[in-house]
Amino acid sequence: MDSSLQQTVATLLEHGQWWALPLLAGAAAIEYIFPPFPGDTVTLAGAVLARLGDWNIALIFAALMTGNLVGAMADYLVGRKLLNPERLAARRGIANHTDALERVLTGIRRYGPALLVINRFVPGIRALFFVAAGMARLRPAAVFFYAALSAALWTALLIAAGILVGDNLPLLEHLFSRYFQIAWVLVVAIVGVLIWRRLRR
Repeated sequence: MDSSLQQTVATLLEHGQWWALPLLAGAAAIEYIFPPFPGDTVTLAGAVLARLGDWNIALIFAALMTGNLVGAMADYLVGRKLLNPERLAARRGIANHTDALERVLTGIRRYGPALLVINRFVPGIRALFFVAAGMARLRPAAVFFYAALSAALWTALLIAAGILVGDNLPLLEHLFSRYFQIAWVLVVAIVGVLIWRRLRR
């Protein structure tokens, strides 16, 4: 998350709630499609406005949930339609790795629900969880449910934080910046452990 929270909040306040709600939904969706987009900053700004702007909490929640689900399911469809295992295995240089690919997909089918539930709390790579879910052919209804659960928990957390300390934007931004730093360290550590275990085998 970058340092533009105060500027984002000011911009949304200037244009008003009904202009900002589609922007909040769009930002939440784009982040799943184009991870470098600072969707977390816009999402956090929307949560802050529940207090500073005296905006309707239910509408903010609905806008953010809609964006999250649209983005998540778009990634799922990419994995299911464009990156299906059959097409990948048929390409030159990949056919010999069908067994390895199937082992990866088996792991996704086993741990997919847990990964989808925590996806919204993981920075940067959350979109990959849904692409993988599509490749593993997880049921659309189940993916939608887990995506909705994760988005609801994350959005509720943000709105609660915005209401509690929304008038202290530097503190709020510092807290979430520190959270994402810790989350990235954990992600790198977990990936490192998985690679190490793989090399040992």
